[in-house]
Amino acid sequence: MDIMEIQDDLLPEYDLKKLHVRKIGPERKSFGGKPVIQLEHDVVDVFPDAAYVNEVLRFLIRIAKENKT
Repeated sequence: MDIMEIQDDLLPEYDLKKLHVRKIGPERKSFGGKPVIQLEHDVVDVFPDAAYVNEVLRFLIRIAKENKT
């Protein structure tokens, strides 16, 4: 079958614009949201989860702002 012979049998009532795309896997980085940030293995060994990483980063941001003034 030639690619030009393929018929589109998708019904018009299917609205694919509202289709939810799962954000899983390394190739899915920018589906309308913020990109996924991957940590190096040595960093992952120190920080047990995302909440801890965010806490430490917020602390560093606060320290940097205080030292800026």
